[in-house]
Amino acid sequence: MAHPTTTSIDIRGALRGAITATVLAAIVLLPSFTLHLERAGARTTIVPNWSTLVWGCLAVFVVQLLRPLLLPRLPTVKLPSLPSFEPRRHRVLMLAVLVAAVAWPFFGGRNSIDIATLTLIYVMLGLGLNIVVGFAGLLDLGFVSFYATGAYTFALLHHWAGWSFWEALPFTGAMSALFGFVLGFPVLRLRGDYLAIVTLGFGEIIRLLLVNLVGLTGGPDGIVGLPKPTVFGLPMTRNPAVEGGTTFHQFFGLEFNTIHVVIFLYLMALMLACITLYVSNRLIRMPIGRSWEALREDEIACRSLGLNPMKIKLSAFTLGAMFAGFGGAFFAARQGIVKPESFTFIESALILAIVVLGGMGSQLGVIVAAIVLTVLPELAREFSQYRMLIFGLVMIVMMVWRPQGLLPMKRHQAEVPR
Repeated sequence: MAHPTTTSIDIRGALRGAITATVLAAIVLLPSFTLHLERAGARTTIVPNWSTLVWGCLAVFVVQLLRPLLLPRLPTVKLPSLPSFEPRRHRVLMLAVLVAAVAWPFFGGRNSIDIATLTLIYVMLGLGLNIVVGFAGLLDLGFVSFYATGAYTFALLHHWAGWSFWEALPFTGAMSALFGFVLGFPVLRLRGDYLAIVTLGFGEIIRLLLVNLVGLTGGPDGIVGLPKPTVFGLPMTRNPAVEGGTTFHQFFGLEFNTIHVVIFLYLMALMLACITLYVSNRLIRMPIGRSWEALREDEIACRSLGLNPMKIKLSAFTLGAMFAGFGGAFFAARQGIVKPESFTFIESALILAIVVLGGMGSQLGVIVAAIVLTVLPELAREFSQYRMLIFGLVMIVMMVWRPQGLLPMKRHQAEVPR
């Protein structure tokens, strides 16, 4: 007699869940895909497309209703694990990958090199946030504020003092690190959702300051005319900036070609990403890295070991913000312009998605996730209207199917022989 009762309860629960999911889907689909704005001269009319809403809600209802029945029968799929190498072979493999990455832009197209440069910027940002979220376990939703601090520090130093990129680069990292240090004090006693809300508010405060301080930051128009990085003081431009100067192609007797600038920016982004990876990899092997992991696992146990959580949190925020500052300075130099609209919350969400998708604490996973989340949207430009929808679906599938990430961090284990 118990079996029919259990079955009826399961059906009732599945039906309730399907109706709830359908209502939520209708709320999401209604403004995005059902109501379209069309202009006819000076008038704007709303043209509804109810068939999209009906078919979308029907698909959600059927999938959610059959989910409890189909989910146990689906085969478990495991992602291929990386083979284990000896330390010597691992170094040889890393060297081969680095050589291939350095040689690749000389054979690739301009568009692909631009995408690869953007990917390397997100690799830097992901590795920086990985220190805060992955290693220290502090949920930061305002990481884009440090990214913006680095970009605007370089822009302001060039605009008001005439500094070059290489002169301003150390100060961009230092200024972002200072902002991370300052942010760390108000959140010393916060964790989890409360910490996320405070960091989110900090990111919005920075963005609003950039918009409203028109006399300093240029307001919504931003700062334009930022120079590209030079090669040992030689600008990679067609003509020298000052009379009697020498450009890169004139010094080496080359014909000027804009592809040279693109390749140089890619190689520079690769160098900065490698430095970020090397430094963060060394940090996690040091006592400060072990302290981050101890804080992430249990703050009370961390205190019992004599560690100071205040110093640990401040160090995580400061170092993570420093790498974001370097990435922001390079982004500003690459674009030649900085605007507040480049540093919205969606950027913080994307960087956090890179860390979560790759595997929290996994540096290789962050690199792979940055490549996936940067290259795939570029390959699917014809579906640009549905790009964010596809992005959200991918994240939902990953959280259900593989919550530990693409390449989760391997923890060192030791077995005591019996």
